[in-house]
Amino acid sequence: MAASADDENPVGDEVTFGPFRLSLTRRLLTRAGEPVKLNSRALDILCELACVPGQVVEKDRLMERVWPGRVVEENAIHVHVSALRKVLEAEGEEQRYILTVPGRGYRLVGLQLPTSETRRPESRRIPGTSVAVLRFANLSSDPAQDYFADGIAEDIITGLSRIGGVFVIAGNSSRMFSGENLDLQTIGHRLGCRYLVQGSVRKADDRIRITSRLVEAETGVSLWGERYDRRLDDIFEVQDAIAMSLIGAIEPNLRKAEIGRVRRRRPLSLDAYDLVLRALSSMRTTMPTGAGEAVPLLLKALELEPDYPAAHAHLSRCFQIRFSRKGLHESDREACVRHARAAIRSDDATALGTAGLAIWFADPEYRDAFAVFERALAISNSNVVALGNSAFAHAWMGDREIAFERAERALAVSPLDTLIAHMAIAVAELQVGHFEEAYKAATRACEANPSFSVPQIFRTLALIGLGRLDQARSSAVRVLTLDPTFTMPVWSVTVRKTPRVFDPMAEAWSKLGL
Repeated sequence: MAASADDENPVGDEVTFGPFRLSLTRRLLTRAGEPVKLNSRALDILCELACVPGQVVEKDRLMERVWPGRVVEENAIHVHVSALRKVLEAEGEEQRYILTVPGRGYRLVGLQLPTSETRRPESRRIPGTSVAVLRFANLSSDPAQDYFADGIAEDIITGLSRIGGVFVIAGNSSRMFSGENLDLQTIGHRLGCRYLVQGSVRKADDRIRITSRLVEAETGVSLWGERYDRRLDDIFEVQDAIAMSLIGAIEPNLRKAEIGRVRRRRPLSLDAYDLVLRALSSMRTTMPTGAGEAVPLLLKALELEPDYPAAHAHLSRCFQIRFSRKGLHESDREACVRHARAAIRSDDATALGTAGLAIWFADPEYRDAFAVFERALAISNSNVVALGNSAFAHAWMGDREIAFERAERALAVSPLDTLIAHMAIAVAELQVGHFEEAYKAATRACEANPSFSVPQIFRTLALIGLGRLDQARSSAVRVLTLDPTFTMPVWSVTVRKTPRVFDPMAEAWSKLGL
């Protein structure tokens, strides 16, 4: 009998074959770190085949999985398999990866399965009381309200992360999973957690309805469920109520004092909160264009609520991005520092972790950043923003042991959101000449955000160290395509805090003759 993609997945999240790497959860195919364009049906077929490498997936099964509930001609499969083969076997590739089994279906061959040493953190189970809050479904008629549903889930995550004894998976990883028909056991395994929270948000006029339930990932048993139907101006009370109910369901013996710690300072203005959520959507590119879109939204939020920590923190990051990659204008640097210093007057761990990195980049008193990171981690030792950002800053300072320890913790908390942690690892490995390890880390950071130039710089430097200069030049061209303003002297303004770390990178880059 042919294997199906519903069988237990032996490959984890990621598979590699030849120069290709496929992330099953992020549905991203890359070749040597660069994204490969595929239509959605072809990518669906590739993912189905990759779940059971080397085994036959029957045509009927592919039709059922790729075109659920629809009647399609068998020729549709042939068309998309042909498109896949054209991509996978282009540019002189002699290896045939997709084989036809006459009368039955197809199978994917040539995969390199991960060993226990190379398996990524997705497969590690986190001990103790661990919970992931999955993306809340947006049941409103307006798809543009997705960001609002994401914000609800993120605020619940932030509240739970302040509870002693509860290990909370970061939102950037957990929100990759959404929908009603989820394989909860697989999600729990990939995220490394014992409990999952699912929910939905319906926003209409001045009313909001939030449903939420807590399930045990291994068994799918529902442990708790509730529905909240409130006026929109009660939204923060609803979030607190959900978080406290979850804690009671997860760990009944948590002290009341710990439950009370969920409560944190909320923005007084719901409109300000809404503006920050919209700004975050624009900021995800980590490039000047997105930052520029976010700035007016965040400034408007501060007009409504001048002391809003999250708005100050994200503004500091936006101005730092503009300063670093859009001309080194002193006005941007001053605005970055001003908003970062305003943000660190709060007790919001995420705001502190964000502002700490901005201070490290742009403030003459950049060493203050490390005290800010420690404050953030004292409030929430599983805050992925504080962990990842502090790992990155410590790596640039040459503090490799701290950088590795915090990067690993960040990957455990957020196993599918690897950008900043892998950039920290790349910096730490480059400075001791571990170029193969630096290349792997940089490549994964590139995959996490293909539009961000900085991880591509680390990848280029690793290729130079490996002596692969032709590939390094191609990678450098990619850097300059993403960020035409990049030069080593420009970069040095923000990251040359420790010359013994930065100067060898500048010397290596000079070998390209750019």
